[in-house]
Amino acid sequence: MSLQRAASMRKAKLMKRSKGDIIFDAVIFVILTVIFLIVAYPLYFIIISSFSDPAAVAGGMVVWIPIKPNLRGYEEVFRNNAVVRGFLNSLLYTSVGTLLNLVVTLPTAFALSRKEFQGNRFVTVFYLITMFVNGGMIPTYLVVKSVKFLDTIWALIVPGALGVYNMFICRTYFKTNLPNELIEAAKLDGCGNTRFFVSIALPLSGALIAIMVLYYGIGHWNSYFSALLYISDKNKFPLQLVLRSILIQNEAQLAQQGVSTAQQLKEQARRRELVELMKYSLIIVSSIPVMIIYPIIQKYFVKGVLIGSVKG
Repeated sequence: MSLQRAASMRKAKLMKRSKGDIIFDAVIFVILTVIFLIVAYPLYFIIISSFSDPAAVAGGMVVWIPIKPNLRGYEEVFRNNAVVRGFLNSLLYTSVGTLLNLVVTLPTAFALSRKEFQGNRFVTVFYLITMFVNGGMIPTYLVVKSVKFLDTIWALIVPGALGVYNMFICRTYFKTNLPNELIEAAKLDGCGNTRFFVSIALPLSGALIAIMVLYYGIGHWNSYFSALLYISDKNKFPLQLVLRSILIQNEAQLAQQGVSTAQQLKEQARRRELVELMKYSLIIVSSIPVMIIYPIIQKYFVKGVLIGSVKG
């Protein structure tokens, strides 16, 4: 009987929908579908192009489906040992760098979120200034050189150990989600600030930590300019710099080739098509870790970022 009543109530709700509501929902659905296709098609195009025949990609014949599917682009990419080495280097830099970011950012944000912290306002303003004013590229390079960080992992992760914007997000999150009553109750039980932070604040901030891992991790993974400045040993290049070097090297070889016969002209055209195909394969290779981790952490966005940024 209850099932019949629920079904009748559901049917009544559907009948109450006016024609204007249905038209409005249909228009919104069409608009969102079009926006989704506009956003998703470039990624889809890159994927199908990376599996297509080089001549078809260069000729603009790849539109909706791969043409003569093959793995030639990926074979050319992974044939170079530097790609695998760069992939492992990027994993190392991203893992260590993200861990250091969390170790520095979270305690700093927690301390600044507490009103009883002496000098709270001064330190907050000091950090705020650094968001708009910095020493510049050359002074930073001289500092990195003076502490002997050149050609080391520390040159890539120590200068950016604290992201001030991310620190303010964490600070706001701690202020809005860790009430003073909770801290006072913990202190009555003999809990100090350090123990409160480790035993209570961090376990209650899982969503925030996940968001910070995503923000910092993607930043380290996509970074190449710092390595371009501070790393000269090719064995320590991150993946992004390796891929950049491969593309530049291939294009330079094409530009230096002299064409004197029809066979050489044909070979140069084939090589140019392969370089074009490798661009798409390199994009997919460098995006795989982000594609894997983003769907896992994406569910924390609303719970983590919005709570920490909307409330003040």
